[in-house]
Amino acid sequence: MAERRRWLNARGAAFLIAAALLVYLVVMGGRAITMISSGQPVFLALGLAILVFPVLGAVLVADQLRFGASTERLARRLHDADELPDVSHLPTRPSGRVEREAADAWFDEKQAELEAAPQDWRRWFALAQAYDLAGDRNRGRKAMRRAIDLERTDR
Repeated sequence: MAERRRWLNARGAAFLIAAALLVYLVVMGGRAITMISSGQPVFLALGLAILVFPVLGAVLVADQLRFGASTERLARRLHDADELPDVSHLPTRPSGRVEREAADAWFDEKQAELEAAPQDWRRWFALAQAYDLAGDRNRGRKAMRRAIDLERTDR
């Protein structure tokens, strides 16, 4: 239950941040259009430059929301099949983070499992979680994207 509550809090926070960013993007887009419509060359150039940021921001937010939804879908599939990687046995610090040595050992285990089945999206999902526990979120996201791609072709 605590895991579900934490997931709901994270999901709610993500949507709250996305909504705040959307408001910001709309305001910035409005300012850019005002500058462009002024007709003055300097404002036209600045307006076009400012307009790039809201468009880029909207694309990035949409990509991150899509990534989160795909990750959630994979986790749900694993949970329903009772195959979700279990880290509850790993020792934790008072902060709740898994102890570094345990996270490293679990990472080595998941990496070995992946080497045995490199085309299994479940193994990539577990490796992404292991990267996250080890504190390497960048590689964890890359591994999760690989899991998402493999799961799509698996369907």
